[in-house]
This record gives sequence, structure tokens and C-alpha cells, in this order.
Amino acid sequence: MSFANVLAIIPARWASSRFPGKPLALLAGKPVVQHVWERARVVFEHCLVATDDERIAEAVRGFGGQAVMTSPNHRSGTDRCREALLRSGLEPEIVVNVQGDEPFVTEVQLKALVGQFADAGVDIATLCCPFGTEEIGDPSKVKVVISKRGRALYFSRSVVPFQRDVERSKWQASHTYYRHLGLYAFRREALLGVGELEPSSLEVAENLEQLRWLENGMSIGIAVVEEPMGVGIDTPADLERANREMQV
Repeated sequence: MSFANVLAIIPARWASSRFPGKPLALLAGKPVVQHVWERARVVFEHCLVATDDERIAEAVRGFGGQAVMTSPNHRSGTDRCREALLRSGLEPEIVVNVQGDEPFVTEVQLKALVGQFADAGVDIATLCCPFGTEEIGDPSKVKVVISKRGRALYFSRSVVPFQRDVERSKWQASHTYYRHLGLYAFRREALLGVGELEPSSLEVAENLEQLRWLENGMSIGIAVVEEPMGVGIDTPADLERANREMQV
């Protein structure tokens, strides 16, 4: 899959409830959003930051990036990416949503994500990795069930599948459970289309926007990678942990 007609968009908003201003929080001496941008630029020639705050836009321009101003009222990073695409005037074949709080995303993961579009039937692509020693019952770690064709069948905060004839303590040893990693890529028309869809019943129940896409018949290709994306920056404590990892 060629990366020539791919646009990476990094949504970066200021008003995080748990960590306001985190895109500009310093990680190893550089803003978090700069780390994400630099990793995306290793793979993609075209990369921009979609933000709702001029302070973030100014910082992005300062390290040589391109920023697009978007509304502060978006419900998700997907909606922010959609607006940024429309405002950019660009017409890429594929748009990658690289979360602005994932400074450890890797080249392997980004390439695996875009590689899903070699299948012409895939509308949206995302990643997963096998669960290791993490507790599969943790609702913050989303599970994904995958078809034999490598497409998403369902995402859930619950443990799926349920193993009827196996003791609960042995589930992880007797079946490979997959942990969803929240990195997405879209065909251009798919990204524009999802913004027209109303929230669905499954999405509301699980608070997972990807279920809206499945309920509306969209095909989500799943790339299986070996490792998660490292420390995501949701809180100041995460930033401290990420700084420690950068020093190793």
C-alpha cells in the first residue's frame, strides 16, 4: 500500500477534563504533540494537527508543523479529524487519525494500519494486540472479536467471547483475547460519512464510537500487532511515567 496519498491528522484539544493543556505538556523537553507529530512524519509526508486552541496551533507552527483550527465542540477526535479534512482542502485517499496523546506510537503500527486498505472492501482500519498478563475483565481495556477475514465482528468493554465450559480463571490460557488499540484510519469517503451518522444504541451502551460504524454496515479491518502503543498521556501521572520511560 502506497503512503503517497495518505494524510495523517493529529487531533489535539486543550480542554481535557483530567489534564487540561496536555498537548503542550513537556515530555523529555518537547510538547507531547510534537512527539506524536515526529513519529507520524517518519511514515507520512502529509501530516497536520487539528486543534481548538491557538496556543497549540502556535506551538505546532513553532516546531515546523501545520495546524488547522477546528471547533471546540466536537464529541470525538474522529469528528475533529473530519472537520480538519474539510478545512484543509486536501483530497487524500486515506486519512489516519493519530491520537495526540499517544507519543509512543510506532512506525510498525502506523504502517500496519494503512496496510489494511490493500483490501478494497475495508472502509476503516484499526489495531489490536493479544492480551498479555493484563486483566481481560478491565472495562477500560476494550476487547475486539475478529472474523476469519480479519474484520471486526464486535468491540466490547465486557469479556467476549464468554467461554461457557471453561473456568473463568482459565479463560486467558485457553483462548486468545484481543485488546483494541484506539488508532484509526479511514477511506476519505468513510470519514466524511461517519460524521453524518447519529449515535447508535450499541455505541451509547458501551460508549464506543466504533460500534456506530459497525451498526451502520461499515467494514472495519483489524491489523494485529505484537505490542500496545506504550504510555498514553491521559493524566499528569501518565506524563511522569512517560518521562521515566523516555529516560530508560
